Order: sequence, then C-alpha cells, then structure tokens
Amino acid sequence: MRLKIYQMEHARAIHFLNGAPTVRIATSQSDGTPIMRTVHGVLVDGYLAFHGSPAGEKVNAIGRPAVASAEEVIAPIPSYFIDPERACPATTYYLSVQVHADIERTDDPDFKTRVLAALMAKLQPQGGYVPLEVDHPLYRNAVQQIMVLRMSLERLNGKAKLGQNRTPEQLSRVLQALWQRGLPSDARAIDLVRCANPDVPCPDFLNFPRGLNAFCALGQAEVEEVANLLKDEYWNVGVPREVIAQSHLNAGAWIGAKDAEGRLVCSARAVSDYAKHAWIYDVIVERSWRGNGIGQALVRFMLDHPAVRHARNVGLATRDAQGLYSKFGFCDVQQIPAAFPTTMMMLKRSQQPFIQAPTRDSFHF
Repeated sequence: MRLKIYQMEHARAIHFLNGAPTVRIATSQSDGTPIMRTVHGVLVDGYLAFHGSPAGEKVNAIGRPAVASAEEVIAPIPSYFIDPERACPATTYYLSVQVHADIERTDDPDFKTRVLAALMAKLQPQGGYVPLEVDHPLYRNAVQQIMVLRMSLERLNGKAKLGQNRTPEQLSRVLQALWQRGLPSDARAIDLVRCANPDVPCPDFLNFPRGLNAFCALGQAEVEEVANLLKDEYWNVGVPREVIAQSHLNAGAWIGAKDAEGRLVCSARAVSDYAKHAWIYDVIVERSWRGNGIGQALVRFMLDHPAVRHARNVGLATRDAQGLYSKFGFCDVQQIPAAFPTTMMMLKRSQQPFIQAPTRDSFHF
C-alpha cells in the first residue's frame, strides 16, 4: 500500500497513464515463468488496452493477474540538498501509476477498432492515414486478425513522490538547490514540488510583486493564455496563434506568473545553448497589470534562469522598451539585421568567468 502523503489524485493518475509513451506489463505464464513486456497502451471504456500478435508470448498471460506500470523521473535529489553530512536523504522525485488486474482478451471488433484508433491518435496525432473504421476494407481483415488485450482500471493507483515527507524548511533548501543546480528538468521539478507542498514558503527567486505566483516551467496548460497575451503585440502581427503557441512549447525556458485566480499575467521565453548564447523572446505583461514592477521582476527572473544565466551573450530585440532592458546591462547593437528593421537589437555580455553549465551526466549517484 502506498503512503497517503504520496497518493496521486485519481483524475491525475488517469491523465498521467493516458499520456505515458509506453507502459510496462509484468505477469506470468501458466507455469509461473515471469513475463515483463513494454507495450503501447491506451485507455478505452475503463480499460488499459494494448495489442499484440495472436502467436506471441502475451497469449500465455491471458486470464492471469498482471501489473501495468508507467513512471517518470522528475529529479534526482542528492543527500546534501537536505543534510550536509548524512547520505540517507539521497532520493529521486518521480511520478508513477500502477494498474492491478487480470489480462483479458476481447474479440469485439468495435472495441478493437476503437483501441487501434486511439493508439494511432496517440502515436501519430498529425494524421496522414485513412481513419480506422470497423468495416473499412483497408482494416477489416487486420481488425479481425490482431489480438487486443485489456486490463480493468478499477484497481488503479498513482504516486507522486515530491518531497511530501520533508519539512517546509527542508523543502525550501531543496527548491533553492534545484534552481542553483539548473539541470534542464529542474525548473519543472520546482513547480511540481511547490504544487505538491503548498505550505512551503515561496523562495526568494520566485518572489513577484502584487503577490503573483511565479512558475519556472510553463507548458501545455498555458498555451492558449499566452497566445491571447501576445497575439496583438507588434512583433507578432500576422503570426498565427498556433505558431505563437508552438514556439513557447519548444522554448528551452518559459516562465511566467499567475494571479490568485490562476490567470496568466506575464510571460517570457528564451532559447539557449546553456553556454555561449541565449536569446530572450516574447516578454509580455498583461496591460492591466503594467506599472507594478512586474516587467522588471520578469526580466530578472529570466536572466537568473539556468538556461540563460550561464550564457556569455544574451540578446533580445525591442522597439520601445530600451529603458527597461538597459537597467539589466543590455546595450544597443549598432549593426541591425535586416530581419528586424523596426526593432532595436540589444545585447548583454556576461562579465563572469566561464562556468560550465550542469548536465545530467554530472549528477550520477
């Protein structure tokens, strides 16, 4: 039984399992020989379903109890994040979901077709194929011949191990250490740890004016809001909303802050090689919130982001905010590329000695 402090909400567990690229299935054959296989699973009608060959090894597991599991490592946590001497606190923060059920085979052609359609939608969302229909001549024989297995989701449980066993003071140190370490995944880890532990005091690097709640790694949930904030700004005139959205999802760093109702108030993104060059884009504050120091807080936050702070050259383009950026050491670049005829190019060169940015290989335990 999983500790209650780590228990994931049911809806979140379903969402996590449905989004998992692959799922591991552990079961056994009739003679007790263990089997573990990685499958592409989809959720259909209250089941985790996957397909296979009627002659494959999974046939021998039909009717037998099994465990399906999906996991995601969020961040390795060295012992010294919590204690300067003891090795015991070393751990890993992660998300995981398990399903316990017997493996069933279904020969219902309609259910099998919906499973295969869900699988294609997951693996090939861009389309490029004739939609699956149970009686379509392209698929009729394939639907009949392919084996579809399923496991009931009645016994599904999720675990979000994100430091809930630590005191607020210990987690404050963990958040600060994650920010300073700056692995590519650490920004998202900070947001997840804070969400799982709302009583932890806000660290200094996330303090924003007017009580706004800052986020180190915005994502899919915010793309519509950021497109709304940016669509009418001069540098995005004529840029489709979907392009604005995708540019943020592809950015190496995307930060922002929300108000008490959870509405996105400000946002900025950057692309970076974590060493030589970084470029800041789409710095925006919602119009009704301007004049409260939020723009300065946003730029300061971005310059301290691990994707930007290690870069020796940080660039941006602006037509009307030179005063803001000059406060942070940006200066005009005389040679303006033709691609930006109506903007002022600005550049901030670091005076710090070169420090190698961290990589995941630097933190094996």
